[in-house]
Amino acid sequence: MRFTSDEFLNLFEEYNLSLWPLQMLLYLLGIFAITFIMIRKRTEGVAVNVALAILWFWMGAVYHLLYFSTINSLAFLFGIFFIIQSAIFIWSGVLGKQLVYRWKLDIKGIVGFLFVIFSFLVYPFLSAFFGHSYPQTPTFGLPCPTTIFTFGILLFSAKKIPWYVFIIPLLWSFIGFSAALNLDMKEDYSLLVAGITGALFLIFSSYPKNNGREVSL
Repeated sequence: MRFTSDEFLNLFEEYNLSLWPLQMLLYLLGIFAITFIMIRKRTEGVAVNVALAILWFWMGAVYHLLYFSTINSLAFLFGIFFIIQSAIFIWSGVLGKQLVYRWKLDIKGIVGFLFVIFSFLVYPFLSAFFGHSYPQTPTFGLPCPTTIFTFGILLFSAKKIPWYVFIIPLLWSFIGFSAALNLDMKEDYSLLVAGITGALFLIFSSYPKNNGREVSL
């Protein structure tokens, strides 16, 4: 189903106005995740992965299936994959405890922190700058800024992250970028940058063989 830029922006307006103030809870959830990593220094990240799982389930079930599907039939497929991503964070990060996070401002950590700050503060500023002011703008908890945030969190990984954990966010960075080109959403060009940069760090970064004793929650 083809849709126009105006229809796309009107969808954001409907989402933001009808769900207010739930967006603020999503912001708080994101702030909790990065703050938890900063405070705990090193953690198996159960709480962080639960936060990521909630965000991806929200995007899949609420945004894609309930809202985006009204103008784009592919949203049903997108919604399924986003919900799968939520399940991956639960299976791999909560049950399997394979996703360990560490607060360390090396080059990977600095880039990760910049992605997080970008998703919270810079992205909405760019949206307004390009003429997409609230409520006709993707708020945190919607796919593009939240995918950037996800790569930011994953860059605090203390050990190698399996490829299947970030493949869906990476694929979405390409899909979102292609939509940005067609719909003149210039702020979403950053999505491709975050996806490629984040994936390269996650694939090629080296990690200590002995991560020591991690603390769980």
